[in-house]
Amino acid sequence: MGRLAPRPLLLALLSLALCRGRVVRVPAGSLVRVVGTELVIPCNVSDYDGPSEQNFDWSFSALGSSFVELASTWEVGFPAQQYRERLQRGDILLRRTANDAVELHIKNVQPSDQGHYKCSTPSTDATVQGNYEDTVQVKVLPDALRVAASPQPSPGPSLREGEPFELRCSASTTSPLHTHLALLWEVRRGPARRSILSLTHEGRFRPGPGYEQRYRGGDVRLDTEGSDGYRLSVSRALSSDQGSYRCIVSEWIGEQGNWQEIQEKAVDVATVVIQPTVLRAAVARNVSVAEGKELDLACNITTDRVDDVRPEVAWYFSRTPDSTLPGPRVLARLDRDSLVHSSPHVALSHVDARSFHLLVRDVSKENAGYYFCHVALWTPGHNRSWHKVAEAMSAPAGVAVTWLEPEYQVYLNASKVAEFSDDLTALECRIVDMKNAEASVRFTVSWYYRMNRRSDEVVASELLAVMNGDWTLKYGERSKQRAQDGDFIFSKEHTDTFNFRIQRTTEEDRGSYYCVVSAWTKQRNDSWVKSKDVFSKPVNIFWASEDSVLVVKARQPKPFFAAGNTFEMTCKVSSKNIKSPRYSVLITAEKPVGDLSSPNETKYIISLDQDSVVKLENWTDASRVDGVVLEKVQEDEFRYRMYQTQVSDAGLYRCVVTAWSPVRGSLWREAATSLSNPIEIDFQTSGPVFNASVHSDTPSVVRGDLIKLFCIITVEGAALDPDDMAFDVSWFVVHSFGLDKDPVHLSSLDRKGIVSTAQREWKSGLSLERVSVLEFLLQVHGSEDQDFGNYYCYVTPWVKSPTGSWQKEAEIHSKPIFITVKMDVLNAFKYPLLIGVGLSTVIGLLSCLIGYCSSHWCCKKEVQETRRERRRLMSMEMD
Repeated sequence: MGRLAPRPLLLALLSLALCRGRVVRVPAGSLVRVVGTELVIPCNVSDYDGPSEQNFDWSFSALGSSFVELASTWEVGFPAQQYRERLQRGDILLRRTANDAVELHIKNVQPSDQGHYKCSTPSTDATVQGNYEDTVQVKVLPDALRVAASPQPSPGPSLREGEPFELRCSASTTSPLHTHLALLWEVRRGPARRSILSLTHEGRFRPGPGYEQRYRGGDVRLDTEGSDGYRLSVSRALSSDQGSYRCIVSEWIGEQGNWQEIQEKAVDVATVVIQPTVLRAAVARNVSVAEGKELDLACNITTDRVDDVRPEVAWYFSRTPDSTLPGPRVLARLDRDSLVHSSPHVALSHVDARSFHLLVRDVSKENAGYYFCHVALWTPGHNRSWHKVAEAMSAPAGVAVTWLEPEYQVYLNASKVAEFSDDLTALECRIVDMKNAEASVRFTVSWYYRMNRRSDEVVASELLAVMNGDWTLKYGERSKQRAQDGDFIFSKEHTDTFNFRIQRTTEEDRGSYYCVVSAWTKQRNDSWVKSKDVFSKPVNIFWASEDSVLVVKARQPKPFFAAGNTFEMTCKVSSKNIKSPRYSVLITAEKPVGDLSSPNETKYIISLDQDSVVKLENWTDASRVDGVVLEKVQEDEFRYRMYQTQVSDAGLYRCVVTAWSPVRGSLWREAATSLSNPIEIDFQTSGPVFNASVHSDTPSVVRGDLIKLFCIITVEGAALDPDDMAFDVSWFVVHSFGLDKDPVHLSSLDRKGIVSTAQREWKSGLSLERVSVLEFLLQVHGSEDQDFGNYYCYVTPWVKSPTGSWQKEAEIHSKPIFITVKMDVLNAFKYPLLIGVGLSTVIGLLSCLIGYCSSHWCCKKEVQETRRERRRLMSMEMD
């Protein structure tokens, strides 16, 4: 390995590589210090970016002498002999603050230290760049500052919070130079120090942190007395003002526009002790007051203050004895201006200087709890400011509110008990033996239902209705809908009576009922609080449920009669387990078993309801409107009569009876329905037999042609005079190939010759006429596609009896005949073909005309004709 280069050479190389020029700087101007103080001269090198520490040498020159080596950061033997001892004691030392900065410290400056101090850095640069040294002058002044406490320091004043105090100190200087004094008042409380108020060397007052408001209010002031006296005045002492007070004076001098603090002295002035204000608040511990009376609580204050203090009193209420918990509310307050803040029911009075009373009017249960009295003492300050000097909270005062509870009994009586379903049930809940019920007590009721079960089963009660203290009635789930329907009625007849009615008692309503009467007390905020509940004994609503039984028997007083006579039938009704029944009767007729014209058809003739109102049901014979009568003979017996009976009246007749039970006055409920035995009307006659058939000569027609249909009636048996026969003829059609659709009525002709035609949606016309005594013609004019289908006629014969009355025979109908409607293809396409040929001819001629015009006028060109030589053609023979 090669040998290492000498150290000076390495420094030179580093300086050449890393230094771009230096400027050594010390403070500008001169430094002034007082004998005995510490001198600190900083020195730094600017524009230095080397990685290692810069070396510094310090030299000193007394006035008029050459520089002598003082200290060095590089060479240990650099200082001169006279400074080595002070360096060893540490009175002179160098303290490096950065790689390019160092400070020269001289403790306990002496007059001999006055002179010039030079800071330099050793140079190894090949070329000089900047300056490598700088000089500063130091002036040393004698100690001419005097600071003293006035009067001399003592144990200090002892005062109470809110009282004023003053502290003084004196400060002066006899310095030969023009200096300025600055003063600071400081308080020490334990290890902590706080600046109160200062007077700067420029003559400005500056309050310390936390004293700004008191300084602006004039509570803390700093005044000068004479030429050297300084007074700190506090108009209202606070507990935080306790501590040891010092007066700190500093001396400043101005050099070339810069201020230098040349020395500082402090003196302990006094120790201020703030005696705490004695303040206690007491309230009676336990108080009992009757409801409705007045509560009077006294807050008695004990204090040792006799000066101008203002009390602030507040009364608090809480449900718990712990006043520190959140929730206590303020009842009343007396502020320091003697203004009372309270509610209408609460008053606060100031009996004397040490007693404050709380008055609560019309005490209720909600006033029971704990009461606290909070007192604060305030002293006035400058500019109408106030300072709290003490506060205290009394022990809780427990207040019990006694209430004379009303005494009463509740009796439940059933004034009406249901014996059947749908009967009325009425319950009366009455208050009896009432005592101690004042005007502020209100009674309400709650109704409950409990289903009857075996004795070993526990059944919960169901709430039917509850009445709150404000008379609001609320229904339970069981009774809500029935109360809206008016079936459940809850009412209050008198002050001590409550009623419950079930208009229609059902089997589900059977069970036990009881009422609960609640006593409510009115509060000061007009609300009601429940204070007591009294239960009644239950009332049981029960009846044995049996099935309703209704039996109807029909009989015929005259079993044999002929056509034209009067038919009579009576119906006798008996019932069981039906409450106060009333009966409605319906007379029905069924065709006899052998009649195939209308099988299984039941016809309603006439009815009589439970209010004895008669109504014709399906009896539509206009000529016999008064031919049927239904009347009530007795409460359980009814009679039906049919006058001038006809052969068509043959059939089975019954009475359909319905029993009705009264519900809620004029309303009725259907209890049971029963059908009587049948009574048969059978006419044994040997009269003619009628048949009907349909014939058509045009079963298949082209659309638009006429359709003719003949309904031909034939008579078998005894011959009849044409004048003794008449017919009701109706035509029907089924628009389908089968008979699976409903028939459509087309036209009818009654026995008196009146024709009625039904309305249809298509345009073809209908006509119906009688061709002969036994033939009827139906014609369809201008037939359309919708006119196809199965056509048949329905005939009702009428025959004149020997007595001269017309008898209606059994209805007959013919077998259907199918009619088809075809489309005329030639006529259907004739006009479209003619129109098409005509249009195509016109369009072809028009096209030829347009082509000719276009070629003649638009596309014409002049062609020069080439003249050709005429040659004689040779004769040729062509095969």
